[in-house]
Amino acid sequence: MTRTARAFWLRSPGHGEIREVDLDEPGPEDVVVRTLYSGVSRGTETLVFRGGVPENQYTAMRAPFQDGEFPGPVKYGYLNVGLVEEGPASLRGRTVFGLYPHQTHYVVPAGAVTPVPEGVPAPRAVLAGTVETAVNAAWDAAPLLGDRIAVVGAGMVGASVAAVLSRFPAVRVQLVDAEPARAEVARALGVDFALPGEAAGGLDLVVHASATEQGLARSLELLAPEGTVLELSWYGDRRISLPLGEAFHSRRLTVRSSQVGTVSPARGSRRSYGDRLALALELLADPAFDALVTGECGFEELPEVLPRLASGEIPGLCHRVRYAAESAVSSV
Repeated sequence: MTRTARAFWLRSPGHGEIREVDLDEPGPEDVVVRTLYSGVSRGTETLVFRGGVPENQYTAMRAPFQDGEFPGPVKYGYLNVGLVEEGPASLRGRTVFGLYPHQTHYVVPAGAVTPVPEGVPAPRAVLAGTVETAVNAAWDAAPLLGDRIAVVGAGMVGASVAAVLSRFPAVRVQLVDAEPARAEVARALGVDFALPGEAAGGLDLVVHASATEQGLARSLELLAPEGTVLELSWYGDRRISLPLGEAFHSRRLTVRSSQVGTVSPARGSRRSYGDRLALALELLADPAFDALVTGECGFEELPEVLPRLASGEIPGLCHRVRYAAESAVSSV
């Protein structure tokens, strides 16, 4: 008897579809998870949907449970919250987070899912992967007591970073974005907001997450002498220009990269990927993070919704995907 589920596939750049897929037969150390919610990572996932992954980054950009290859057909995604229906007794009936694409059911090793803490609602837990990126960025940034910080770019990642950094003692955090409506997100997260032209300068640290050339240039302008820009944006196959003339050298500025694919060297010897994700889930007990979820659709709507997300027709931050409560594994 073969178990089947339904999954969202990118058939070719710009074109998605729902497919029936076969599930592996679970072993004694595996879990069968029924998906409750998944999330669309508006930056990376819409870039994948448009076919913007450079060929030399195909390996680096693979999702943990990706099927297929770039640019397509490919099953891609990594924000999944579900209920364990079968597996070890310690996990059966638990709500878990997994780095799995958009699919109604899936089978993975039990170690590939992380229990969601009781104080974190399942709909909010889809943000765990994004908040995990913010945790890693905070470890890379290593702010000091009293630092003056800006986060440029109030998307999913930038807003999450601002929320995490604002919890450091005596740190002043300003969220900077060209879209005035993002002020509401900043207010919900408890951080200050400014348009790029109005942002305060003389900063010790700027975290850049706008994925725009203008945002990175403005980040450098906001630094105090010997300040650092921590670059979180990933530009895919786009080339950008950076103003490294003018006062860049005389002010002794630094641009440093940060990427969630590796645990920050500041913690890598003492923290695992699992530790980092568990910490992100703990932080999601704060209801302020609900401000990052700005849209929702049903799973069956994804082929129509993702092109509108990728084009910007549907604005916002995290787009949550809900799954039918009565869905079941099909057997043939």
